[in-house]
Amino acid sequence: MKLGLSTYAYAWAIGVPGHPPARPMDLFGLLAEAERLGTRVLQVCDNLPLTGLTSAELDEFERRAGASGIAVEVGTRGLQPDNVLTHLRLAQRFHSPFVRIVTDSAGDEPSPEEVVARLRVFVPEFQRAGVRLALENHDRFTARTLAWIIERIGTNHAGICLDTVNSFGALEGPEVVVETLAPYTLNLHVKDFTIERVSSKMGFILTGCPAGEGRLNLPWLLERLGTAGREVNAILELWPPFGPTLDDTIARERAWAEASVRNLRKLIPG
Repeated sequence: MKLGLSTYAYAWAIGVPGHPPARPMDLFGLLAEAERLGTRVLQVCDNLPLTGLTSAELDEFERRAGASGIAVEVGTRGLQPDNVLTHLRLAQRFHSPFVRIVTDSAGDEPSPEEVVARLRVFVPEFQRAGVRLALENHDRFTARTLAWIIERIGTNHAGICLDTVNSFGALEGPEVVVETLAPYTLNLHVKDFTIERVSSKMGFILTGCPAGEGRLNLPWLLERLGTAGREVNAILELWPPFGPTLDDTIARERAWAEASVRNLRKLIPG
């Protein structure tokens, strides 16, 4: 298992809709963060896509990542054929063993049956390329539904990018998600969290925190994946709340990334 960074570890610095930074972090800046923190993997997802680089920039990014010994994992959002196949080619280029996919995109939320039908079309090309489909448990589908999707596509061709927090949106916590999806996991998103009552005591707030400082039972998580025989990379993602200013938020995000890597190194030396 290797420790890595996701583009979603620096979402505020890259740019969250409605909160544009004065100088947004680009992929070269993100690569510099991976170099600075000593992480060996960089997962590039839909909030800062590889498709946004020019041909020359892509060549330079590939050269710099290779020179630094940083593996690049490829991710995207949406099941449009051109998009999926473009990211398959990028996965081949960067030797990414999978394409991480969030099935939903703007105006397109396919049913489980539609997800299976659409992704089965790509199986022959992915198989020829030696690349697998890694579906993220984003929030709409339950873990059992995602397992059904993977079984229908075929476990030789598809698996799960397991996020530790997203499935709260489907009313499922990490225990249910990990127990159900560990056997299918191709990649792990480490995202820690806290849950607190609001000041009125009528309701709860779930928010992010540095990895290793919240409610996520990291030793149990890694042990459970190991028991399931899943030797996968652990990719850091963060959910820092906004405030009081965007600059403060970006500074907090950077500090959280540093603290998270420091904490995770105690469990993931690679």
